[in-house]
Amino acid sequence: MRNISLADAKARLTIYEIWRLCDLRGQPGKSCHSPWREDRNASFSISPDGKLWHDFATGEGGDAVDFLQRATGLSNTAGCREFIELAGGSIALPPAARPRAEAPLAKTKPNFPLMECGSDADLHQLSILRSIGPEGLRLAQRRGVLRFATLRGHRAWIITDGERLNAQARRLEGQRWDHLPDRPKAWTLPGSWGAWTIGAKEARQFSAIALCEGGPDLLAAFFFIYSEQRTADCTAVAILGASNSIHAGALPGFAGKRIRIFCHTDDAGRAAAEKWAYQFEDAGADVDAFSFDGLRKTDGSRVEDLNDVTQIDPNDFEENPELWSLMP
Repeated sequence: MRNISLADAKARLTIYEIWRLCDLRGQPGKSCHSPWREDRNASFSISPDGKLWHDFATGEGGDAVDFLQRATGLSNTAGCREFIELAGGSIALPPAARPRAEAPLAKTKPNFPLMECGSDADLHQLSILRSIGPEGLRLAQRRGVLRFATLRGHRAWIITDGERLNAQARRLEGQRWDHLPDRPKAWTLPGSWGAWTIGAKEARQFSAIALCEGGPDLLAAFFFIYSEQRTADCTAVAILGASNSIHAGALPGFAGKRIRIFCHTDDAGRAAAEKWAYQFEDAGADVDAFSFDGLRKTDGSRVEDLNDVTQIDPNDFEENPELWSLMP
């Protein structure tokens, strides 16, 4: 992948293609419905060449990069980088162009392989693998935290952040990574900032946040956000491993937020939830935690994490009204 300029990327990639890559609802056109709000009057428009968009109802508009940022919630810097990657290139920002407030610490940024939005087949396979409705996966993809790639000859789904500082890959067929010691299911890509909170930056525009432990729970959270019709005010973030603390560079963005922690039911998960709660409270957030104690899946086994709730016994929903509104 070679370096290309933002102008070159804009010449290659149109809003029509971004609409498809982000799996936005509806069909783009000169007169169409907004892909991210209720729009009964088809008050959205894309120029014939796919370079510009305008929402006549809200007054918003811009070029293809602006459209990608609006669709994913990415910052300007992250949005430009994502746009260039989607156009098939890479970018090396000179030191003067790196915004000081955006660089959490003086640490080398990873050089990850090219990641892409998943195809319908990718999303369908992941939906079956994790027992998560495809609507939740599409929402995670639009928010910029779910991507796909072919790694070591295997199709993989990847949990990552908009700045591409942290990324963890799992094989789409559910098998383990044979090239690593102990053959783990989750492969944290080389160079990742393991403590960096996935989705932290993208969460700044939302008032309510579900904090999850690991990638599968993050995807499940987006499914429940969609199911509870909370896409306007709620999002999900993840810490990839109970041993990690929340990165100090991410904490200020959680001030004033309403946060619910969904930890695993083992001792490590409970200890992590307590540790994270203290960090969030010190940062000025309103925090609580959800307990899965006593809940059972349809096969009779215990519910141990948020992903397991997608396989819960229907009777548990009747007997536990708190399950009707999981999100904070």
